[in-house]
Amino acid sequence: MSVRQAGLGLPAVPDAPHGWGRRALDVGGAATALTLLAPLFGIIALALYFEGGRPILFAQTRFGAGGRPFRMYKFRKFHVSCDSSGCPLTVVGDSRMTPVGRVLAATKLDELPQLWNVLCGDMAIVGPRPESLAFADCFRGGYENVLRYKPGLLGPSQVCFRDEASLYPSSEEPTAYYRRALFPAKARLDLAYFPHRTIASDVAWIARGAIAILGWVPAPPKLDAPRRHG
Repeated sequence: MSVRQAGLGLPAVPDAPHGWGRRALDVGGAATALTLLAPLFGIIALALYFEGGRPILFAQTRFGAGGRPFRMYKFRKFHVSCDSSGCPLTVVGDSRMTPVGRVLAATKLDELPQLWNVLCGDMAIVGPRPESLAFADCFRGGYENVLRYKPGLLGPSQVCFRDEASLYPSSEEPTAYYRRALFPAKARLDLAYFPHRTIASDVAWIARGAIAILGWVPAPPKLDAPRRHG
């Protein structure tokens, strides 16, 4: 399905080559992680089931390489009664989150089902964060070039904005602040890295991502006035 067929009106962008070496890293890494973490998947699924029942997984359409939509999977963080049409962002103290969901969000364990997306080829281990369709309007003025790259579990914007939920000011509506400050900052990071990436640098970001998950979080880039990339 193309972006235009989906009726999203994004600028057309070509896919950047992903390469067989990087794909081999994706498949090997995802398969190994899914095998080793299978008991943890079971524990999380049981915790969510006994806390609130089904569904265990949360599925949402996100932008993939070339802007093509795909279904991304996460462990559910919100109450089962929450309306899927609510705010597309999660902020500190979000009342929609369950106690188990708060633990998953804090540890980033809610992201683990995306290993299946990596195995299927919709995502990579390292790539830009897959964006929600609600923010299709942000991909303008050069920022649409982020869509050239297969989205990933880890990468510069995911590591530097690991604690993104705490960055939203109480004085501004979250989606407006995301469009004005956070999306441009994350897009600039990705556009500075991905056109010059190597497999070795991707492996380095995997290591940085693992360290960030364990608790180390670098200071996020300065959120100044957005600059456009041509």
